[in-house]
Amino acid sequence: MASILLLASLSVEIIYSRQLASFAAVYSHAMFVVCLIFIIDFFVLMAHSQHPVRFLVRNSIILLLSVPYHTIAQVAGIELDHTWQVVMSGVVMLRGVMAIYFTLRWLIARPSTRLLWAYVATVVVCTYFAALLFYEYEAPVNNDVKGFGDALWWASMNMTTVGAEIFPVTTIGKVICVVLPIIGMAMFPVFTVYVTSLYDRPKE
Repeated sequence: MASILLLASLSVEIIYSRQLASFAAVYSHAMFVVCLIFIIDFFVLMAHSQHPVRFLVRNSIILLLSVPYHTIAQVAGIELDHTWQVVMSGVVMLRGVMAIYFTLRWLIARPSTRLLWAYVATVVVCTYFAALLFYEYEAPVNNDVKGFGDALWWASMNMTTVGAEIFPVTTIGKVICVVLPIIGMAMFPVFTVYVTSLYDRPKE
């Protein structure tokens, strides 16, 4: 649920603010709550692990991404320059990727529909998150991106390997334009295997 809250707050901030580094007040509070839940969950799992030190080492990246750096800077009265704001934005985006991982893992927890949910959830969530990233970086400089709907349509078309008539102009946009069709081509066989398994399943 914390991961879903993070993705929802990140969506609102990107779609309605356009400047992720500005960190709106409501968004900052939501991010702090999410980070607090992640940290508590992390240490609870570590306490119940058979090898706590090994658990800490293996999941150190999750812990580092769960630290509410912006809230700490605000409480300490530290003014962030442009470089650190960009770094902070990158941390937020990586935290969003972590939230996607947790959300997908939750969605595919049921063995009976694991393969189908893995396909549907991965395609939908990756497309949506790619649209958020594309809109965040392309909207200020790309005249073809007039709203989030354009970014979502662009991401959907690239995920299906069809392509869109919106061409990225930023480095991030170009990277996403390459990665999305690769994900789409890699995920399509998963759906094919699932449909095939339905027909190959022995009848009782």
